[in-house]
This record gives sequence, structure tokens and C-alpha cells, in this order.
Amino acid sequence: MIQIRLQKYIRDAGIASRRSAEDLIRQGRVKVNGVVVRELGSKVVEGDLVEVNGKKIVPIEEKIYIKINKPVGFVTTLKDEFDRPIITDLIKIDTRVFPVGRLDMDTSGLLLLTNDGDLSNKLIHPSSEIEKKYIANVDSTLSDEELDKLRKGVMVDGKMTHPAKVFKRRGNNYEIIIHEGRNRQVRKMFASLSKRVLELKRLEFGNIKLGDLGLGDWKILSEIELEGLRKLVDR
Repeated sequence: MIQIRLQKYIRDAGIASRRSAEDLIRQGRVKVNGVVVRELGSKVVEGDLVEVNGKKIVPIEEKIYIKINKPVGFVTTLKDEFDRPIITDLIKIDTRVFPVGRLDMDTSGLLLLTNDGDLSNKLIHPSSEIEKKYIANVDSTLSDEELDKLRKGVMVDGKMTHPAKVFKRRGNNYEIIIHEGRNRQVRKMFASLSKRVLELKRLEFGNIKLGDLGLGDWKILSEIELEGLRKLVDR
């Protein structure tokens, strides 16, 4: 009888990425056949009853890959203790999906969602160095010297950011491309120069582009888009 690692079983059920599944196990939120399991090396076999947060889960066969134009005001978690709007509220499908990485509540634009925990984990892992493109509207114009600092790296939370690509656009709009995924990184990069980001929108994630997707709208990734994503992490 085939044995499956518990965290993989949870991931394949579309509940969480592999890393998040490991956290669920450590936190004692997973039961196998009625018994709480905290050991990451635990395995399950066909016929075992696996529960997460008291609910039975089963592996999902069909994988789904979505891009959405996230509006400001939505959080990119699956639950929110403050009862704020959740991004998955906008996606009316039976299959449960979760965000690939995150976008801050006050940031709009391109966000990927899937039930493929393996691909999600690869895409957000620092070693993948996936480029993310944003357009930021700031409260005042940056000097050439300040632009150069952003491009070379600035201190954020006690650590230098990696080099970024930054281009001035119309008015006080700046296009910035980074391949890190630190918390509120773009806003903090501008804040290090005493600049406040008024609006921030993500335009691209790797080969996936927001394009003309309407605010709050979503669509299934095309085969070409999906293949491009896979190539980014299978180099």
C-alpha cells in the first residue's frame, strides 16, 4: 500500500502550500484517524481519515491556476480575524484555491491563485528569483541620486535589498522590478528615501501579465502562461 507524507497529502488537498501544511501539523491542527499528529515525517495511506481544523480533507486531482486583478481593500489570506474582505470571495468556483505569495491589503493588481501547492512553493521560494513588476505613485519626485540608490539596494528592516530595476514614468509614477518578496518591500524601499507610496499596483509576476484584466476580474491561466511559469522554476 502506497504511503504519502502527511504534508503532501494536505498540500494535494488544496488546503495549503507544503510549508503552510507543515505549520498546521506543528500547531496540532491535523488529525489522522482521530488522533492529533505533530510529527512532520508522518505518513498516511489510502483509507486514512485526515482532518484539518476538524474538517475532513481529500486530495484534489485537478489542478487550477488563476490570475486576478486584486482590488485595494482585500486581504490575501484564506481567513481574517478582523472579518475583512478576502480575495477568494471574488472567485466563485467549487475548487478551493490559495494565493501564491501575497499582496498587501492596500496594494492592487496581479495575484496568482492555485491549488497546486508544489508549484506555489517553488514560485515563492527565494531561490527562484521570480521578477515582479509594480507601478508606484509616490508623494514627490525622486532625484537621480535617489533612483540610483533604489537600483543598487537600500536598507529595509536592517537588511539591504537586492538590486532593482527602476524607471521613471509620467508624473510621480515609477516602475519598479524586484525579485525578492519581503513584507511591504516596495513601500519600505521608497520610505527609506522619505518617500510615501500613495498607490501601488502589481503589473507582472514572472511571465504572467495583468494586461487588460478588469479590477476584481479573474481568469484561468492559458497553457502558454502556465508552461512559462513552470519553466521559471525548472531551470
